[in-house]
Amino acid sequence: MGNTIIEKIIKHNTGAASVKPGDIVTVKVDRVMIHDIFIPFVAEKFEEMGFKKLWAPDKAVLIYDHLVPASQLDDTRHFRIGDAFAARYGMEHVHRSDGICHQLMTEEGYVKPGDVVFGTDSHTTTYGCVGAFSSGIGYTEMASILGTGTMWIKVPETIKVVIEGKLPEDVMSKDIILRLIGDLGADGATYRALEFTGSAVREMTVASRMTIANMAVEAGAKCALFTPDDKTAEYCRIELNDYQKNLEGDKDASYMRTMVYRAEDFVPVMACPSQVDKIRDVSELEGTVIDQVFIGSCTNGRLEDLIAAAQVLKGKRVAGYVKLIVTPASRKIYNEAIACGAIEILAEAGAIITHPGCGLCCGRTGGILSDGERVVATNNRNFLGRMGTSKVEIYLASPRTAAACAVAGRIVRPGGRSL
Repeated sequence: MGNTIIEKIIKHNTGAASVKPGDIVTVKVDRVMIHDIFIPFVAEKFEEMGFKKLWAPDKAVLIYDHLVPASQLDDTRHFRIGDAFAARYGMEHVHRSDGICHQLMTEEGYVKPGDVVFGTDSHTTTYGCVGAFSSGIGYTEMASILGTGTMWIKVPETIKVVIEGKLPEDVMSKDIILRLIGDLGADGATYRALEFTGSAVREMTVASRMTIANMAVEAGAKCALFTPDDKTAEYCRIELNDYQKNLEGDKDASYMRTMVYRAEDFVPVMACPSQVDKIRDVSELEGTVIDQVFIGSCTNGRLEDLIAAAQVLKGKRVAGYVKLIVTPASRKIYNEAIACGAIEILAEAGAIITHPGCGLCCGRTGGILSDGERVVATNNRNFLGRMGTSKVEIYLASPRTAAACAVAGRIVRPGGRSL
């Protein structure tokens, strides 16, 4: 019997001769990420557990991204506690407003194909884009890892997702993952691995794979995995070793379910308020008036996302009554978007361009909305109260669709490329 990708990673990590879904195993952790919201609680639990040192100071990454710039009085307490903890225990990797945590973990080379990674954020599943097993955990589990370097997990079952063919011009990977979440339901992949393959998947950039891996958790997935390839190696600035090259599902592997799609069948879609699995074709929603558009977040704030928006907005203006807020996912992406001209196009179209961070997506700062307002956003959740009050309506969409809506002032399908 062959193995799925997650089974191969766990076998390699633990040295086990074989593993199967449902087995309880203890893995050796390759890297962890803690962001500013959780660092006070991690620090408290770590010392409550009696640990005196980090298991590996070079393997822990602390990132300030959710609370920067500070929007509430208590935010600065998180910074003080985080800095004190990092200094006391010799943490070697601390990022202060350099970008969104999930972007930085791969961009800065902290995560490699085949790694086992945990973070204090549910969207840690993002790193599956490079073939790593990555998943979100709570602050108690994180404190335990910081002291021991290990974590117990249950080997998940795997759902295989096959996408063959060529995607239509107006469809992005965001449309794919939204459609999949709609088909699975918000709990349809709970504690399961999603494994992506097929010719359309192989054609995707690493950035497009990141979008899909990021939102896998919205169907309840424990992780999402893509087979490392030449694009992965280039992005990670490595040469793949034999183990990493073999991270693909075997033909005789056992899958709990296989879902097969024709790429040509995908269309632009949206997740409608206030459920991430309430998916509708954009054509069904056309004409719905909007107040704001947000392009950014750990889901869709990468260079290709900003370029996609610029392609739609070039030579156009945002509707007079609509606020368009654009947030690059990192400083590096911001600079790259300046260099290629995307930022200039977005600014000329009337976009408000902010520093990299999580503020608006998590409802902290930078454009939160009020009762009765309606926003088209490229982030990952549209729950009640996510981006303002509980009476805000959030529609999730791809950057191309979001940009088209910003120009029209209402929900519309995106058009062709012009940049």
